[in-house]
Amino acid sequence: MVRTPVETNPLAGRTWGVYKGAGDQAWTPYLTARGKKKTLLAKIALAPKAKWYGQWIPAGKIAGVVRSHIANAQAGDPEALVQMTVFRLKPWEGDACKRLPTRKEQKDYTRWIDGFAAGIGTAHVALVLQPDGPFALCAPGGSQLPSQLVGYASHVFSALPNVSVYIDAGASDWLRDDPAKALQILLPAGIDTARGFALNSTHYASTSAEVAFGTSVVQALAAAGYPDKHFVVNTAANGAPFNGYDYKGPNYDNAETCKVRGQAACVTLGIPPTYDVANPAWGLSPTDAANAAAYADGYLWIGRPWLYMQADPFDLKRALAVAKTSPY
Repeated sequence: MVRTPVETNPLAGRTWGVYKGAGDQAWTPYLTARGKKKTLLAKIALAPKAKWYGQWIPAGKIAGVVRSHIANAQAGDPEALVQMTVFRLKPWEGDACKRLPTRKEQKDYTRWIDGFAAGIGTAHVALVLQPDGPFALCAPGGSQLPSQLVGYASHVFSALPNVSVYIDAGASDWLRDDPAKALQILLPAGIDTARGFALNSTHYASTSAEVAFGTSVVQALAAAGYPDKHFVVNTAANGAPFNGYDYKGPNYDNAETCKVRGQAACVTLGIPPTYDVANPAWGLSPTDAANAAAYADGYLWIGRPWLYMQADPFDLKRALAVAKTSPY
């Protein structure tokens, strides 16, 4: 298989900026920690991560907040890559199965997206769009309205000169390894202009499983008339991977962290953020390594297993556990 040349990968060959500020829930705990705790928290706080943005920031303020984030993460280097996650659609997750966005919510969404895009400008950004993408499949009456709104965002962001958009398509375990389901999410959501799609954003499936599934989705997209698409994989929480349908606990988003290094089927940090996707250090099979080299732009930290329910607030116990037990 022909390797995707580094020069064609928009995430490769440049510094990955690290946002260092109170907007990252892990930053202040890292600053105030001492000794071994500080060393462990550094694995999280000093890693380039895809910071989440949503409706908690008003449309009138989002452009300025984004500009400030980019300036912080780039630290004076305009060529540095900044990673961001847009989680703005309302309703979403379980609520998206019950009702569609109102006209006001649609207008607010497009205004917010326009402001976000204005804040990015010409910056180099890897942008993950709308984690938990499979919820689009449960819209009432089979409506594609939520997907069309995501598609609006994809087209707006993709029109910027240095933005690579990756639309969330769930995870291999979530979609039961069915690329047709991924296409149902991606086709109405703007994959025509996006760089590609994101996998495993809130799940814990193995990197190998996501590379294999991502490859099948790329090939299905090509067969559907959308060639040359690529993907990114969230590796923030899959250092000891397991499939969602195997999980027996009460809170999937707050799944049990590993207690010791080498434990299986628990939450711990996975492969550090990188565009060196086929490195032998990751332990991929020859087939997976070749597919990753051909189709994967990077392993990103989109998920946030150091937060309560992967959302908020910062959970020091979880953070120390996932940092201490990571095989990486």
